[in-house]
Amino acid sequence: MELSKFLLPEAIVADAKIGSKKRLLQDAAALAAQVYGLNETKLLCALQARELLGPTGMGNGVAIPHARLPEITHVAGVFMHLESPIDFEAVDRQPVDLVFVLFAPESAVTDHLKSLARVSRTLRNEATCKKLRSTRDSAAAYSILLENERSQAA
Repeated sequence: MELSKFLLPEAIVADAKIGSKKRLLQDAAALAAQVYGLNETKLLCALQARELLGPTGMGNGVAIPHARLPEITHVAGVFMHLESPIDFEAVDRQPVDLVFVLFAPESAVTDHLKSLARVSRTLRNEATCKKLRSTRDSAAAYSILLENERSQAA
């Protein structure tokens, strides 16, 4: 599944001033609610419940919080580059500064897994992460995130 199918340019913050994991989840839910017309409270509750199962920090400064909800009809993403890294209980115990939040319909297990896999592949790429960390411009971050799609389509 391509990132452009579930990430809108308006759902990117390239200089998020966030000091905690709790605040990050709140801000991500608020942004997703605003951009995709979803219920902020339900998004936040779903993210918090998922984080209780185990942290979603995958290491190397990257986290991919995600949740499935019965109320939504399509996969939706939010990307944030944090101004300062925060503790996210990542597997490597390193603070996180690149966060891609995913929301998927509860019934869409395959789409959820495909979108998680796409985000994970994108953010495991060291060159991509380096470029993302070098910009504070949301449009540039969106372009960087979609670079692999464009090169594969060519």
